Amino acid sequence: MLMTGSEYRDSLRDGREVYISGERVDSVPDHPAFRPIVDVRARVYDMAHEERFRDTLTFEENGETFATAWQPPFTREDWQTKREWINMVMKEIGGVVTRIGDETVGELWSLADGKDVLNQVDSSWAENIDRHITNVLGNDIFHVSANTDPKGDRSKAPQDQDPDMLLHVVKETDSGIIVRGAKYETAAAYAHQAFVKPTIANWGDAKLSDYALGFICPMNAPNLKHICRSGFAGVKPVADYPLSNGFDEVDTLLIFDNVLVPWENILFYRHTQAAVYIRAALHRYSAYMFVLRILHMADLMIGTALFNVRQTGLDRQQAVMEKLSQLACYREGINAHLTAAIAEARRSPAGYLMPNPSLLFTGRVLACTQLPAMMHLTRELCGGQICVTPDSPAFTAPETRVWMDKYYNVNDDWQAEDRRRLLAFGRDLVNSDYAGHKVTFQLFAQSPPFAHLAAVYRNFDFDGPLEFVKSAAGLSDRVMSR
Repeated sequence: MLMTGSEYRDSLRDGREVYISGERVDSVPDHPAFRPIVDVRARVYDMAHEERFRDTLTFEENGETFATAWQPPFTREDWQTKREWINMVMKEIGGVVTRIGDETVGELWSLADGKDVLNQVDSSWAENIDRHITNVLGNDIFHVSANTDPKGDRSKAPQDQDPDMLLHVVKETDSGIIVRGAKYETAAAYAHQAFVKPTIANWGDAKLSDYALGFICPMNAPNLKHICRSGFAGVKPVADYPLSNGFDEVDTLLIFDNVLVPWENILFYRHTQAAVYIRAALHRYSAYMFVLRILHMADLMIGTALFNVRQTGLDRQQAVMEKLSQLACYREGINAHLTAAIAEARRSPAGYLMPNPSLLFTGRVLACTQLPAMMHLTRELCGGQICVTPDSPAFTAPETRVWMDKYYNVNDDWQAEDRRRLLAFGRDLVNSDYAGHKVTFQLFAQSPPFAHLAAVYRNFDFDGPLEFVKSAAGLSDRVMSR
C-alpha cells in the first residue's frame, strides 16, 4: 500500500492519547500546533503519487509500488536515489524537516545486521525484525525512534532510584511483556510507530537486565501517553516567522504506563549483549539521512546570507567573500563525507550496502559540531537588521508603509516587500526560538556529541597510522601487539 496524504491524516485519528500545554488533543491533524507539520508529512505522502516525483519517490517490485524511503539499500544507485528523494522533498516543502521516517527506518536495517548476535539468544527476534522491515515497506509506515529516557539522578543506578526513570520490564505475560517508564521522541504524536530501545552504554558485568529491551510500539497503544512540548506554530505571525509556523517538529515525552508489548513486537529483551551490539551499530544507515538534512540546512544558510549581502552591495568585499567561503567549505565538507561514505561503502552482514562508517561518522561530527558556528556566521552576514526590522504589519499599514518603502527599497531589484521577506526568513532561520531549538536538536537528535566521537573511535582504522609510524621510526614488530 502506498499511502496518500489524506489516508495519513485519517490514520492519526486512532484514539491516541496526546496532550500539549496540559490539554488533551482531540484530533492531532486538526490541532493548530500539529497541523502544519502533519501537512508537511502528508505532502510527502502525496508527492509519491504525482508524475513528476514518482520515479524517485517510489519503486516497483513484483507488480507492487513501494516508497523509496523504506527500501533497504543494496547498491550505490539505491543510495543515490535516496539522496535525490530528500533533495526533492526539501525543495518541495521549502524547508528542512528531520523526522519523516527515512532517517529512522535505517535502525531496523541495523537490527537485521545483528541477527547472528540476536539468534544466539532467541531466534524469534530475528523473525520479528524481518517482519517489521517488511511491514514498514509494505504498508508505508511512518516509523520513528524513541531513544532518550528522563534518566533522573545519573550518579545512581536505575534500581537505586525511581525505577521508572529508565524504561524497564515489570511483568511477563502470555501475550507479551508489560513495560513502564518514559522516552523522548520527536514526531511521535504524528507517527505510526516507534522503535523503542535503551540508551545505557555500559552494562558492567550484568548478563541480564530488565532495562535491556528493544521493541516496536504503535503510537496508539493502550496506556501510552504523549505529553508534548508547546509548539512554535501559531504563536507568532506566519509572515514574520515562516519556518516556525511551517516546520516545527513537535517533541514528545512518551509515558509507558504499564504498556503491553506483544511478543511479536519484541526485537531484543533482557540480554545486555544484544543491547550493547544494537547501540554500537544503531546509526550505521540512519546517520546518512540525518547528516544529509544538515547539508540542506547549510544550503539555506548560504542562500540567506548571500542574498542579504547582495541586496546591499557587499558581496564583493574580501571579508564577506571569506565568510561565504567558510559556509561553502562547511557545506562541501558534509557533501564530501556523504559522497565518500557511499563510494567506499561495504557489504553488511545482512547483505545491505552500508555507508563507510568511519567516513559517515566523521562527517556527522563535522556537521553537528560546526553547525552553531555556521549559524553565527550566517547571522553576521545577514547583519543587525534581522533583529531590528519591524514586523509585517508595518509594511502594509497606511500610516507606516510609506516609511518602510522609503527605507527598505534599495533598487529596482530589491523592493521593500522582498527585503522584508528575506530578513524575516533569516531571522527565523538563525535568530528565533525555533532556530535555537533546531541547533540543539541537531546536536542531540541521534546521540550526544561524546557518543558521536565514540562512534568515530570505534570505526576509524587506527592500524594504518600505526603501521606508518612503526615503519618510519624503525620500531620492532613487538610494538604492534598492544
